[in-house]
Parts: sequence; structure tokens; C-alpha cells
Amino acid sequence: MTLLHIGIDDTDSPSGGCTTYLCARLVESLSALNVNFVDYPLLIRLNPNVPFRTRGNAALCLRVKIDDDFENRVKQIVLEEIERGADLSFKNTNSGVAFYEGEAIPDMLEKFSKKAMQNIVIINEALKIAETVGAEICTFKNARGVIGALAAVGTLLENDHTYELTTYRTPENYGKPRKLDIDSVRNMDSATSPNTFCNIDDGRILITPHGPDPILYGIRGDTAEVVYAAHNMVTSLEPIERWVIFRSNQGTDMHLRFLPSISQVRPYLSVILNGEVSNRSKTISGGHVIMQIKDHTGNIDCAAYEPTGAFREVIKNLIPGDLVRVYGGVRPASSLHPLTINLEKIEILKLAPLIVKFNPKCTKCGKRMTSAGKNKGFKCKKCGLKLTEIEKSTFEISRNIAEKLYLPPARAHRHLTRPKERINKLTKKSETMFAPWHNP
Repeated sequence: MTLLHIGIDDTDSPSGGCTTYLCARLVESLSALNVNFVDYPLLIRLNPNVPFRTRGNAALCLRVKIDDDFENRVKQIVLEEIERGADLSFKNTNSGVAFYEGEAIPDMLEKFSKKAMQNIVIINEALKIAETVGAEICTFKNARGVIGALAAVGTLLENDHTYELTTYRTPENYGKPRKLDIDSVRNMDSATSPNTFCNIDDGRILITPHGPDPILYGIRGDTAEVVYAAHNMVTSLEPIERWVIFRSNQGTDMHLRFLPSISQVRPYLSVILNGEVSNRSKTISGGHVIMQIKDHTGNIDCAAYEPTGAFREVIKNLIPGDLVRVYGGVRPASSLHPLTINLEKIEILKLAPLIVKFNPKCTKCGKRMTSAGKNKGFKCKKCGLKLTEIEKSTFEISRNIAEKLYLPPARAHRHLTRPKERINKLTKKSETMFAPWHNP
């Protein structure tokens, strides 16, 4: 028996297609061969900031034990499915496949996977890694898909992961409005939250995408059992062709890396960074809120965009001297804006005192006094009293924000953002697989 790891990436496009759907079809095809799946299909979200990604930047991995006699047949099925299902007519769709044999994943490949989640990886680097570890690769067009395919193979998700049960539409419904019983989704959320997450936000249903892809809905949660139970609570008003449970790095913050200083920030990274607020925020066209933080190495803009809703009010209430920890993707500088961190969340570490000063009250009549001129004290316009040996009164005003972590609403989360339901929660890999985990 051979343990074969199959990585797939970059088969979709903005106009259709879906790498997870292609993977779901492969699950059906390979199940017909009676292969032994040793893990759920892995749905791995890579660096969400890369400029050449398509939609959610997801790569997939299947891990199967097969008889040696079946190996070539399995590889043939995978390649035929990609040729049939990938949207290769789209100029930026550059599918890639990686086949790796072995019980253990090399450390070099694990490190490569982590880099692909957090940084920019070039094609030649991926090709060199594949050659070094002995992975067989198959590429289409410019070969960029091999990056994600190798990264998916190298991702083990041993220390934390989530699950997603994804359902798929029948082809005649592609491009049409998705039809679910909304009350059943609300009831499912009430029954399964916080063990499922990002189902609903302020009445808005989040489990359905909006594009022309084959996905009907996806439910994310902490265990395979809970997403399966949640799926059975949702009433679909259109046929479901198939469904699969994926194990994933969604909702784990695996894309974020801590940087010790602002000077180390680079475009397209996903960063965690400590700093001191250096100015009051400003609201620009479109309702986006921009603030700036600093440390001993420099300063950098941070942006809370209009879709983050009330989260922007937190940013507006920060003042110079507040110590914060920001989380987000780095947008490169352009002619219109400097290097900027697009905020995914913010933690207020220490609030600075908010001090306001008032002119003193007249000691004779009690009316608020006015300045008599620079270094000349104060005078009372009502009674004419002048006082030189007196200073302004100072008061500390309580802040309407607290020293804690703030997240935008769920509708503004990235796939990888750890939601409030998973704060301080880690899910360890189970040694057994829940059944059923796919149909067909």
C-alpha cells in the first residue's frame, strides 16, 4: 500500500468553477475505486493578500492509501478531472497538481506551506521544493497552481483546524439565486452556535456565497459531527447534487505572523504588530477610517474599511498614546496612499488618559473666564475680575472603549480570520474520521 498525497490548486475563475467542487467530484471517483481515505479532504486557504489569487485562494489536498497497482489510475483520474472541470480558458487560471508519496511530510515542505499562507512564493521556488522532496508535479499554462498544490500537501493542521460541510448545486441552477429556508438557517445557528460560526450576521445569511460557482452553502464549525448535524437542520429549496466535509485552516489566523517592528512590514504580508497610536483617525471618501501607529522604527497607516461597520467606531475613538496590537494584511504603497495595514482586528493593550482642560471659573461671580493673553492669566467678561496666578482646570474623561480585542462583524471577516467563537480555542486532530463525511 502507498500513501499518496494529492494537492490541487487554481482551477476556478471569477466567472465560475470551484476547486472544492472539483475535489468533491474526485472524492466520488476515488471512492468507486475503494481507496482508503486517511483524512478528510483538506481545504487550505493561502495568503489572502497575493495579487494574483482567484476568489478565496483555496488549495485542496486528498490523502489516500492505495494499492500500488492503482497508483497510475488514480493519477489519471485526477488529471482528467482537472482537464474537464478547471476553467483554463480564463487567463489567470493556471492549475497545478502535486503528487507526493510517503507516510511523513518533509519539514522543508511544511515550512514551504507556512510561507505560502503568510508570504509571497514564486513559481521557481515551488518547482525547486518539488524536485528536492521528490514530489511529482503536473502544471497547466504558467504553472502557478503548483504553489498552492504543494502547500496543501505540506499542511498537516495538527495543532488547530476547523471543518466545513459544503453542499453543491445541480448544474441547471448555476448563476441563479440560491434558495434556502431562511428560518431553518436561523434555527440551525441557534442550536449549534458557538460550535458553528459565521452563519448569520445581524440577520444576514452568511453560509451562501453570491457568485456563479457551484456551492449552495457551507457550514463551518469545530467538529465534523457538528457541521453534519447543522447541515441536517438546514432546509434547501433546491436540489443538492453532493456534499463533502472538509478539514480546514479557516478561522484559525494561520495567515498572520508577528513582526517585532514596523520596519519589517512588507507588502502582501499578513501581520500582527504592536504600536502606539500617533494621531487621531480620519474618515476618507467611502466611509473608510484611517489611523496611524508608530514604534521606534517608524510609523504606518492602518485602515478600517466601510464594510467593517461599527468596528470603525473603535478606531475613531483611539487617541495618541494608546498602545495597540493590530492584525491585518499589508497593502502596498501607491501614488494615492502609503503602505497600509488593512485591519482584520485590533487589540487595545493600554488606553492613554483622555485629559481635557477648561478655563477656570471666576472666583467672584462663578462665570467661566477667558484668556487675558499669552502669559497674562484670565479675565472675567461679566464682572471684570482679572487673575494672573491661576491655571486651567484639568479633567480626565472616561473612555468609551476598553482594553480588549475588537473584531469587525462576521460579514467582514476573511476566511482565515479567527472568529469570536474561536478565541482561545484550538482543535486537535482526531485519529478517527466521522462517517458519513461525503455524499455521494
